[in-house]
Amino acid sequence: MKKIAVFGKPGSGKSTLSKSLSSATGIQLHQLDSILYKKNGNLVDRKTYDREHGNILSSESWIIDGFDLIESFNKRLDVADTLIYIDLPYVVSYWLVTKRFLKGLLVKPEGWPDGSSILKGTLESYRVLRLCPKFWNKSFMQKLEQMSANKSLHVIRSVSELNDFIDENVR
Repeated sequence: MKKIAVFGKPGSGKSTLSKSLSSATGIQLHQLDSILYKKNGNLVDRKTYDREHGNILSSESWIIDGFDLIESFNKRLDVADTLIYIDLPYVVSYWLVTKRFLKGLLVKPEGWPDGSSILKGTLESYRVLRLCPKFWNKSFMQKLEQMSANKSLHVIRSVSELNDFIDENVR
């Protein structure tokens, strides 16, 4: 476990798990939102993002949390030795996005880019969740299983599995 890709639907707990995983392993965490967005909340240009993403992928070890663009997602899955797919039920993801919003009114959410609007981000998360069944589906799971023949694949399907992941797989 040296190059770890953590991915899943919005509000699934990727950032929280990734931070705990980084703490437990000592592997540096790279949250994609902090690479994808400038401090003012605007997107960085594609060339800058691709360069930064490539630098991370070529390093000796990393944890990358997030999805972003399909091209870089596929590159990340190819290079990673450990894939962690958080596949919580949709109702749970919607609840976690809502909970993140309410909590975010008081404290910046885990992994949230500086300067980004919690309201705009929440609305975008709801929009993306509506579109997720087109991507996060049985076909994606089959592709993931095929590509993970020489990798460690973990699929987390419940909040209790998410909460127990570090203790059961790292410690």
